[in-house]
Amino acid sequence: MDPFLSESLHIKRVPVTRLPESQACPRMEDLISREPRDLGRAVCIITGASKGYGRALAFQLSCRLKPRSVLVLVARTKAQLNELKDDIVSVCGRSQLDVRCVQADLEEAGGVEKTVQAVKETSSTETDHVLLINNAASLGDVSRFAVSFTDPAEVNRYLSLNVSGALSLTAGVLQAFPHRLGLRRTVVNISSLCALKPFPSWVLYCTGKAARDMMFRVLAEEEPDVRVLSYAPGPLDTDMQLQARRFSGDLNLRRSFSSMFSEHQLLTCEESGSKLVKLLLDNDFPSGAHLDFYEL
Repeated sequence: MDPFLSESLHIKRVPVTRLPESQACPRMEDLISREPRDLGRAVCIITGASKGYGRALAFQLSCRLKPRSVLVLVARTKAQLNELKDDIVSVCGRSQLDVRCVQADLEEAGGVEKTVQAVKETSSTETDHVLLINNAASLGDVSRFAVSFTDPAEVNRYLSLNVSGALSLTAGVLQAFPHRLGLRRTVVNISSLCALKPFPSWVLYCTGKAARDMMFRVLAEEEPDVRVLSYAPGPLDTDMQLQARRFSGDLNLRRSFSSMFSEHQLLTCEESGSKLVKLLLDNDFPSGAHLDFYEL
């Protein structure tokens, strides 16, 4: 989640054009039939899939997978995952898409191992695209400033999910699907403006996002056959943005977030997700690039 862009923070604010309600949320059936392009017969893994941006991406990407593809939904909450699975199957059809749920905490080594094992079980010679969306992340304690974080264990817990878990999962998935002729491999890091710019009281979040961006840039250098993208989705209207408005320790940030909310400058997850899906369909981004919603 990228929770803000604000003139008060010396960042360009781009007006958001709102469609009439009848056009803003098209039916999934319409999205499926509108464009013939697809992402292949894929194994698509989405972390943090149970709500917010991950849930929206699950719907949008499911519409772009060829029949007999596998969609692996990963999150900590089983009930929300099962609900999402039922909703997707009701649109795509059980015979068209194999939707699998993995209840796992990617902060723990066991959660990463469980997810990688579930991915290995999807392996098929018919698969022509492996797509990993590293969306799972947490905001961390944004009520405090850097000098208050004196406990290494607290910092390490944050980094376990937001950095270590993402790296270990990515490595496991790529090992499960090694390079072979005819197999496209794509890794997406859901990034943020915070990967590039420091914000007071957001030391954990900024550190995690910056580390992830560099981590995936290195991956792009090391594995030239893997398509790697860090995508900053813009200021999303999610639970995480609500936390930012309520708890940010820096008063200017809180005011900026509240202003964006009241002035209807937040994006829906679907608005941002549609640009990411187009990037993946076009497949012409430089591998390792950091691209922002407002740059596209």
